[in-house]
Amino acid sequence: MTVLILGLIIFLGTHSTSIVKPQLRDQIVARFGAAPWQAVYGILSLVGFVLIVSGYGDARTSPLVIYDPPVWLRHINLLLMLPVFPLLLAAYLPGRIQSAVKYPMLLAVKIWALAHLLANGTLPDLLLFGAFLAWAVADRISLKHRVGPPVRGAPPGQANDAIAIVGGIALYLLFLFWLHRVLMGVAPIG
Repeated sequence: MTVLILGLIIFLGTHSTSIVKPQLRDQIVARFGAAPWQAVYGILSLVGFVLIVSGYGDARTSPLVIYDPPVWLRHINLLLMLPVFPLLLAAYLPGRIQSAVKYPMLLAVKIWALAHLLANGTLPDLLLFGAFLAWAVADRISLKHRVGPPVRGAPPGQANDAIAIVGGIALYLLFLFWLHRVLMGVAPIG
């Protein structure tokens, strides 16, 4: 469990610099340049991510069950996960979805975390998904008081929304029927 917590602190801590001190990124970039900032940020994020995956995997071998969700919440989870992948793609595909939602990546993280909290009731699940949900809520609130960093993506175009929706649904189906089981060791259905 310690590895999971350490990974969450490093990963979410790195992603919280703008929440805690909005001008820190700009100050570091002005002093050292964009490439060193991106390198350190990327390395810390990768280290945190690896620790999260490793720690979560280890913690799931003998988890402490906090609550046992009813089966119908797992069905709600599957339904809530449907918009997550289109929202993730919309974050990088400027269009009407991105304009309407403003921060589709954060909304995708919030829905993903909430859906998984509903369907899973062990302590590692509560730590992982609860931490990501709390972080996404805090980041969205902080964005009301600061300007978010520009997100590089595809050039604006009318086809971007269709690409986000069709590609997102394809990714959802891929995860639902195969990739979730391969990567997480748990089949969402079946």
